[in-house]
Amino acid sequence: MIEDDKHPPKHEREHGHEDETEDDALAEAYNRGLELQKAGDLKGAEVAFREVLALDPDDTGGASIRLAAIGAEQAPEKMPDAYVATLFDQHADVFDDILVDELGYCVPLLLRDMIRHLEIGPFSRFLDLGCGTGLTGMALADCTVHRTGVDLSERIVEHAYDREVYDDLYLGEAVEFLTEFEEDDGTRPCWDLVAATDVFPYLGAVEPLLAGAVERLNPRGYLAFSTETLPEETLGGRSYMVGPNNRFAQGEGYIRSALDAAGFDILAMDPITVRLEAGDPVPGHLVMAQLR
Repeated sequence: MIEDDKHPPKHEREHGHEDETEDDALAEAYNRGLELQKAGDLKGAEVAFREVLALDPDDTGGASIRLAAIGAEQAPEKMPDAYVATLFDQHADVFDDILVDELGYCVPLLLRDMIRHLEIGPFSRFLDLGCGTGLTGMALADCTVHRTGVDLSERIVEHAYDREVYDDLYLGEAVEFLTEFEEDDGTRPCWDLVAATDVFPYLGAVEPLLAGAVERLNPRGYLAFSTETLPEETLGGRSYMVGPNNRFAQGEGYIRSALDAAGFDILAMDPITVRLEAGDPVPGHLVMAQLR
């Protein structure tokens, strides 16, 4: 996860004196929470992060995720949209450098290899949820015809646009896009392949996205996605949780049962290293599922 451990994401607004004072208080509480968490004072960190939430109900700093990570709150069903959008807006210019060069992220290339191995495609219509700067779109350019990208971060979408890999690009949250998007003439388009690489670590509960994908896939269409996971003993019977890296991890059993309930057959569910965290591999799965 691209993360800022020094300052919370700032509000996008014009600052008067009162706003600056509020932002100073927000930054102080957020940084105090980080320092206390790193020092092992989880009770003190909880107080600080609750103060952050009181100052910033939209949660652009992701305090609710940190509260879940330290065990002070139940994990929410997804990360706050304001947090994800602001975080990636702030890192858009160095997104690829961090993700690929520093974190060793190569899930899009692993997905292309999986498609070759399964001998599926080419795909006439491809939807890339959480498209980022277009890494998955580029990796699948040779096996897709019409490509649509969607991302929550406006600045990230601008970078994807510059790559000229997508035929259509939209600014929006993945599940809302699946649920609500219509063309200008009121039609609701469908796709042959929907991909969500590095989206599930921001979702937690996967059922809403799976239900949306069912509605947007053509008959016998494919859904591809990556997850991060933790040992079952760490999950402690939970379907998902916020892990130590402040990202959602889902249990393998939960993913399998959710796909089955939504009407998908699993063609592949391969263990992968999703990325590196402080040089250590982060385990996960790369999944290809097909509508029954």
